[in-house]
Amino acid sequence: MQFQSNLVSGRLVKRYKRFLADVELSSGQIVTAHCANTGKMHGLVSCGMKVWLEPNEDPKKKLKYSWKLVDHENGHYTGVDTTFANKIVNEALEQGKILELEEYDTILREQNYGENSRIDFLLKRGSKSCFLEVKSVTLCRQGNIAEFPDTVTLRGAKHLKEIAKTINGNTRAIVLYLVQRSDCSNFKIANDLDPNYAQATIFSQNSGVEFVCYGVNFLPNGIELGYKMDLENDFSFLS
Repeated sequence: MQFQSNLVSGRLVKRYKRFLADVELSSGQIVTAHCANTGKMHGLVSCGMKVWLEPNEDPKKKLKYSWKLVDHENGHYTGVDTTFANKIVNEALEQGKILELEEYDTILREQNYGENSRIDFLLKRGSKSCFLEVKSVTLCRQGNIAEFPDTVTLRGAKHLKEIAKTINGNTRAIVLYLVQRSDCSNFKIANDLDPNYAQATIFSQNSGVEFVCYGVNFLPNGIELGYKMDLENDFSFLS
C-alpha cells in the first residue's frame, strides 16, 4: 500500500479531540493534522515525538495534513492510521501473501452480517467462505510485545461474539491482528485494559474462531504486510 504523496516530518505538539494533532514542521510552522485513530495511543502522543504527515491538496478536505507515522528515531516506526490496516490486508489478499487465506479467490469488503454488524472481508471460493475481521494494533508496553486493545472496546467484543455465530461446516471465521509497529515480534491480548474483550476472545476461540497475527514492513513510499508474528493459540490463560 503506497502513500498518496511524499511524507513530511515534524514534531508533535499535542493530540486532542481524538482526531486532531498539532505538529510543528521543520520550518517552524505549526499545522493541524487529521489523526485517523480512535484509540488511546499509549506511548505515541508525547510532546516532541518525531512524526510523519501526509500532505494533500484535496479541496474537499478541511485539513491539509494527515498523521501517518511515529518515528521512534531508533530505526523503528509505528503506523498510527488505523484505516491503513484493511488496505494493507486487502493488498496482501490480492497477492496471495496470507497463507491461511490463500485458498479463497473472491474478496468482498465491508459486508453486513449478524445483528447490525459488518465484517471487514468476506472471502469465498465455491461453497466455502471465510469471515475475516482485521484489527489494527499499535500498543507496546513492554519489550517486543504488541497488545490489543489499547482501551475498552465494546464494539470489538460484540464483533468477536457475532463472528463466532457464522461458523459452520463450510464457513470459517478469522481475526487477524495487524501490528503496525516494526519493534514487535510477539502479540498478546491486553486483558488488564479490557477484561470484557479478553473474555469475548476466549468465548470466540472456544466457538471455533481462528486467530492470526502479522507485522508490517515500512517502505520508503508505503507499508506492506510483513512477517507472521508469534501469537498464543490458547487464550485460556486470560481467564
